[in-house]
Amino acid sequence: MLGFESFDPHKEYILEDERVLLRPVKEEDWMYFKELPSHSPEIWQYSLVAIQNQDDLKKYFASAIEARNTGTAYAFIVFDKLTQSFVGCTRFYDIQIQYQSTQLGYTWYAKPTWGSGINLHCKYLLLQFALEQLGFERVEFRADNDNKRSIAAMQKIGCTIEGVLRNHLPKPNGGRRDSIVLSILKKEWQEKIKENLLNQLKQGSL
Repeated sequence: MLGFESFDPHKEYILEDERVLLRPVKEEDWMYFKELPSHSPEIWQYSLVAIQNQDDLKKYFASAIEARNTGTAYAFIVFDKLTQSFVGCTRFYDIQIQYQSTQLGYTWYAKPTWGSGINLHCKYLLLQFALEQLGFERVEFRADNDNKRSIAAMQKIGCTIEGVLRNHLPKPNGGRRDSIVLSILKKEWQEKIKENLLNQLKQGSL
């Protein structure tokens, strides 16, 4: 166990199991997804960051690197061992070492992986890292309250809904969204959520 005091945003943390490998994002990683903005724009339908072309994608990865350099976030690129390809991104953000708390989000995957089990593998590794290795007390999740697919996935892994922040944040294309807030606590992870996730992984669900 590293302990939350030992978390170093400049260190290269690698998380992996038999299905996925997560490594820190590099600025040039946008190249792996350069076709997605034109072919699958719906991936970012509920994102707070508009990604409509390759320039937007470059800026997205550059901002992820910048956030890591300031110690406020830590983004991973997701490699699918089954298809031997990079398929998405996810990150810890709003990292608050002094309060042993972080948010987990900015998660998206290429459409062919939807429903394949990738998300479950990633969430298990990320939660294990945050709540066991780092010893954080709380991992928070937020989403557009209209993003029912994402909310259902978060509930399936064991997240508890805490409430809705009304008219919370501006959408890239105008208007404002309501943000739903969910969380997993270290005690909940230890008592039931970890075992439930392991069982889902064994069953090959999600």
